[in-house]
Amino acid sequence: MRLTFLGGAGTVTGSRFLLEHGGRRLLVDCGLFQGLKQLRLRNWAPFPVPPASIDAVVLTHAHIDHSGYIPALAKHGFRGPVFCTPATRDLAGLLLPDSGHLQEEDAAYANRHGLSKHRPALPLYTEANARASLSLLEAVRFDEPFTPVPGLKARFVRAGHILGAASVHLAWDGGSVLFSGDLGRNADPLMEPPDAPPAADHVVMESTYGDRDHEDVQPEDELARVVVRTAARGGMVVIPAFAVGRAQLVLHLLARLKGQGRIPPDLPVFLDSPMATDVTQLYAKYRDEHRLDNAACEAMCHQARFVQSVEESMSLRELRMPSVIVSASGMATGGRVVHHLEAFLPDRRNTVLLVGYQAAGTRGATLAAGLRDVKIHGQHVPVRAEIASLGAMSAHADRGELLHWLDRLPHAPRSVHLVHGEPVAADSLRRDIEERHPGWSCIVAEQLATVNF
Repeated sequence: MRLTFLGGAGTVTGSRFLLEHGGRRLLVDCGLFQGLKQLRLRNWAPFPVPPASIDAVVLTHAHIDHSGYIPALAKHGFRGPVFCTPATRDLAGLLLPDSGHLQEEDAAYANRHGLSKHRPALPLYTEANARASLSLLEAVRFDEPFTPVPGLKARFVRAGHILGAASVHLAWDGGSVLFSGDLGRNADPLMEPPDAPPAADHVVMESTYGDRDHEDVQPEDELARVVVRTAARGGMVVIPAFAVGRAQLVLHLLARLKGQGRIPPDLPVFLDSPMATDVTQLYAKYRDEHRLDNAACEAMCHQARFVQSVEESMSLRELRMPSVIVSASGMATGGRVVHHLEAFLPDRRNTVLLVGYQAAGTRGATLAAGLRDVKIHGQHVPVRAEIASLGAMSAHADRGELLHWLDRLPHAPRSVHLVHGEPVAADSLRRDIEERHPGWSCIVAEQLATVNF
């Protein structure tokens, strides 16, 4: 068995792991690189192997940094099945067309305003490309064995994180490997915790928060403080939130805070993301994957005014009363939230609340770092609004939770390979694992490196 790290190595995004065995090629995850320009440019580079030579793809979950390259792979010749859990299939059916649509919009905007060096600027793939690729998705339930390619047995294990998120266990005659995928929190207010990992000879494990533990605070307490102090000065709270997971958690917490009387019950809340609106409805369909009961699920779904049209979205910029706007994307790399940042960042009364991981090179990371201006649509926008962060709302396991997940392996693996982390975070986790488990082989993965199992 040969494993090559085509992405997710030395960085948090671009999850792509190529397995070659018995003349077959299997890709675990097929994500987009995000953040720094040199990373985003990898999306445009020729794929390291001919897409038509890949026999199948297995997805851990639907987030774009794990699934967003599938339409491009199919556009360039891939015709195999893409195996995923049922919830991942449903979410990808929303996320991938939206990704194509946003890329078309960004290309059109760049062409209208002369913001691209390319003439004309083109999308990586279109909404039509994305919709065509959805026919490749094949749903497999958790813990149900399947054969992605001859000679490999696979199964999905619950990973928490978001609806449908899975770790992937692959076994062949002579060995096995476990891909953690993105692991969720043990006490997430929304999602159930990850299942215990099954035994495996080799583990490929995320390290996003490998160098830190999340704050031991209740996220709703800090959310209440941010909303109350911003409303008191007549400002808006703008929350960039991933359409899958974070947006729903924010709505759930706002509903609880209103019910407890901790924030004004009549405070307007807008969910300005058609995709997040559709995703929110899926929580009723997949009740066994999260913690919400029927009443909490209903409260979450009815908490906000769902903003659908572009015209209605743009009208939010004219609001003159304290309100909360929840809008994608979570790292402020694109989508409607960028327009809200452009409108509301210059006003000191307002607050931008960051509620998830902000990868290096994204607008969210720029804001979190405290820079006093941010580039939007080719212009420098002054940052006068308050910038607040809620690390406790992250959907990723922290350092302690990652180590706890690894501790639950039934026996020691032959090797552990750390992916999905900035270099400092991954190497910090490597040291902790080696101290905790003397004798274990723990390696920080490098881009395009190959290992043989």
